[in-house]
Amino acid sequence: MSQHPHNPAPGSPALTGPGMPRAPLAPGLDTSRIVTGLWQMADQERGGAGPDLDAAAEALAGYARDGFTGWDMADHYGSAEIVAGRARALLAAEGGPAPMIATKWCPEPGPMTPQTVRAAVDHALHRLQTDHIPLLQLHWWRYEHPGYLDAGAELMRLRAAGLIGALGVTNVDAAHLRVLVKNSVALRTNQVSFSLIDRRADGPLAEACAALGVRLLAYGTLCGGFLSERWLGAPPPAPQDWSKMKYLRFIEAAGGWAAFQAVLRAADTVARRHAVSIANVATRWVLDRPHVAAVIVGARLTERDHRADNLRALGFAYDDTDRATLDTALAGLAPIPGDCGDEYRRPPFLTASGDLSHHLDEVPKIYAGSAVPDRPGRARVDTGTEWEAAAGFSRAIRTGSRILVSGTTATDDHGQVVCPGDPAGQTTFILDKIAASLEALGGSLADTVRTRIYMRETERWEEVARAHGAALGAVRPANTLIRAAAVGPYEVEIEAEAELDAP
Repeated sequence: MSQHPHNPAPGSPALTGPGMPRAPLAPGLDTSRIVTGLWQMADQERGGAGPDLDAAAEALAGYARDGFTGWDMADHYGSAEIVAGRARALLAAEGGPAPMIATKWCPEPGPMTPQTVRAAVDHALHRLQTDHIPLLQLHWWRYEHPGYLDAGAELMRLRAAGLIGALGVTNVDAAHLRVLVKNSVALRTNQVSFSLIDRRADGPLAEACAALGVRLLAYGTLCGGFLSERWLGAPPPAPQDWSKMKYLRFIEAAGGWAAFQAVLRAADTVARRHAVSIANVATRWVLDRPHVAAVIVGARLTERDHRADNLRALGFAYDDTDRATLDTALAGLAPIPGDCGDEYRRPPFLTASGDLSHHLDEVPKIYAGSAVPDRPGRARVDTGTEWEAAAGFSRAIRTGSRILVSGTTATDDHGQVVCPGDPAGQTTFILDKIAASLEALGGSLADTVRTRIYMRETERWEEVARAHGAALGAVRPANTLIRAAAVGPYEVEIEAEAELDAP
């Protein structure tokens, strides 16, 4: 049930009072509950055009003067970091409010050395004209590559050195949020898509946030502007900008334009009751979730300004009639498939292009398969761990259409145990490693026909079973869970078999 603003969930900031309400993110760090998102700068600058950067900086400073002191950007949002740095300098010169700058680092999959991580942070610091980033958020494209844990560990060291105030992630699902936190990466935020249309963040991720002490920064709350009066009763467009292309895919995945129109009509009914806009209704619905710290509303600097309307989302409260009206319409939507962030990691890709082509030039395999000498038709995968050679086994081997994966533990590329003492986190990491091994030999988790799970202690079997289900619930291979004396400091070991379809 949504929380009433005068009776918020424990730890949630009230939505009333003078000025823009704020939400705590970390000790000494808070944000306005409506954050200004700068992703549209990339679209504005597409083709070499775009706003004058000084004019854009002045426009952004104006947001902070009106209480919108949370700003969100990324390394790939065109000149957004540069504009934010100039706007911050303008505010500092006039004694204005200090903005909470949240930027993202979205590296291509690959090894994460300390030098690589430091260079990325230095690049952001330079563009922002500062020596301290209040909130740095890591985005990782492929969990099968364990480099995200190396990146997290190095970012923790840079945080300790004072270059970063707090760490966050973007588009991370419940299982991998757990892996990161249980592996000593002190995350404060997770930025995910969350709206009346995309309600995945109200599922397993909400439970993970409550358990791990992570708050959500919600984007896409207006579905790229589709949640507005402009589209009520209108036909679907043929969009040209990236944002519209992306969110049309979400609308189609949720049941199509007719189902979306039913939600718009319900939101319009609620909006008219309170003399607010459909966008206000959509924004407030997300803000009322107890695990949401703030919503991110995109801005096209120097082109359009919706500050006055955005503030109205903070000035009204839902009643039971409003909730019933919306719930009836929402019941007609299909759930967006998967968990949060899956739109960037597995089909159906709900990105603007329908794949990752406008994000990555290629999606490399994590491991490489190689032919077995003197055995035609047989191939294997070695991941480089010392015991593969010493004990004489392969991580995985393919013969004909079958792939068999050896017992696999939660060991990273440096020989360290991942998520020590946490069987669920280890299960998630192991299944990612198995997925990478299958992929190297032409398969995938979808081809899995059997898994065997060996646990040191089975008292926490349900956590392991749910982690297995999160990765393989759509595949449902044959499975056996066995209590066994584990070798070494591991809670879980898993082996798998896959069968590929005939060509």
